[in-house]
Amino acid sequence: MMNMMHREPEMNAPATDANSSEISHVNSYYAASANPAPERPPLRGAHRHDVCVIGAGYSGLSAGLHLAEKGHDVAILEGARVGWGASGRNGGQIVNGLNASLDTIAKRYGADTARFVAGVVQEGGEIIRKRVRSYDIRCDLRDGNIFAALTGAHMRELEKRRDLWAGYGLHNMEMLDAAEMRQHVVSPLYKGGLIDRSGGHLHPLNLALGEAAAVEANGGTIFENSRVVRVDLSGASPSVFTRDGQISCKTLIVCGNAYLGDTVPPLTNRVMPVSTQMLATRPLDADLVRSLMPGEACVEDVRYILDYFRMSADNRLLFGGGTVYGGSDPRDIEAKLRRNMNKVFPQLKDVEVDFAWSGNFALSFSRVPQIGRLGNNTYFAYGYSGHGVTGSHLFGRIISEAVNGDLSRFDVFAALKWIPFPGGQLLRVPYSVMGSWWYALRDKLGV
Repeated sequence: MMNMMHREPEMNAPATDANSSEISHVNSYYAASANPAPERPPLRGAHRHDVCVIGAGYSGLSAGLHLAEKGHDVAILEGARVGWGASGRNGGQIVNGLNASLDTIAKRYGADTARFVAGVVQEGGEIIRKRVRSYDIRCDLRDGNIFAALTGAHMRELEKRRDLWAGYGLHNMEMLDAAEMRQHVVSPLYKGGLIDRSGGHLHPLNLALGEAAAVEANGGTIFENSRVVRVDLSGASPSVFTRDGQISCKTLIVCGNAYLGDTVPPLTNRVMPVSTQMLATRPLDADLVRSLMPGEACVEDVRYILDYFRMSADNRLLFGGGTVYGGSDPRDIEAKLRRNMNKVFPQLKDVEVDFAWSGNFALSFSRVPQIGRLGNNTYFAYGYSGHGVTGSHLFGRIISEAVNGDLSRFDVFAALKWIPFPGGQLLRVPYSVMGSWWYALRDKLGV
């Protein structure tokens, strides 16, 4: 059995090999199957650009590409490699919506805000598909994602979700009874599900690499291995400093998400890093694949601590789950995930696992992404709370609109009040752990 474990570096300082200044992707299935990409040089010396973006993940690449397409002179600074963080490690699932439900948004922020959010929740997926088509990005894009129910209570929850979305004019979701569910996933666990045919899945790192190439094709510049050590917002124009260089710019966009750390102190405490884990089996026989997942949709269940999985283009089961508040890793990633994988697919009890890895996402207490400005010309977006594949592409576009003078959509999200974690940075982890225990108990009891 080849089990490639990797322990993550600290979230605010990607670590380098002691004998090399290069920072590599983690030993994941995605890195092993990545499309060829150039190694971009680090920032050296003093530079000036119209727009400087911190972070070459989805948010930064989305904002940078939108602006480069409009003719802006864009530079993106990445502390490691393009897609090194969550954008290159995630489940690869195109899931429409924010982590916070439309019902929660309506109760917390009002009906008008909920209607606005309902009008944009599918836009992130549309942006991804357009990018894939326009730039011929080879990322194994497939349609369909399924929310799986383990209990009758879960089925009722999914019916409410479908009806809620339909009430906002969104008719992309369809209930699946137990027999219909088995047309997609053959597992003893599931009572049924909800399929979103406008969702989908893809190879996340290859999407990021393709978008980076598109930024450069439109005249943008990307510097890798260029971790930002200081940001100066005191002058008329922001200045960004790395170990060996500096960029002065008219506009700064901060997109580090869970790996931003304390690079920009005003943003440090607004989110909490949370790690989630994934494994990839060996390639499976085609007949076995059809017996497990006859359909091509990806799947996530609706428990508070959920499982998510899909088949890769080369017939590996990619299985994820687990949550560690604060961003640390389990001692044995494969052992932790195998228990749940075996419950979903008992036939895979003895299957070899070729890769197991971990990565962090940024959780906001409200489960709504954080977007705003520091001063007049520094923008930020982060805190997608596990829904970053689509949310980051949407928020990157919204920031690009703001930079171009259209603040109409930006201002709606920026006005949503930030809610701090109870107990602050010291107590946010134990508070979140206790909350997860409560919701896990409810899932177990089926209420």
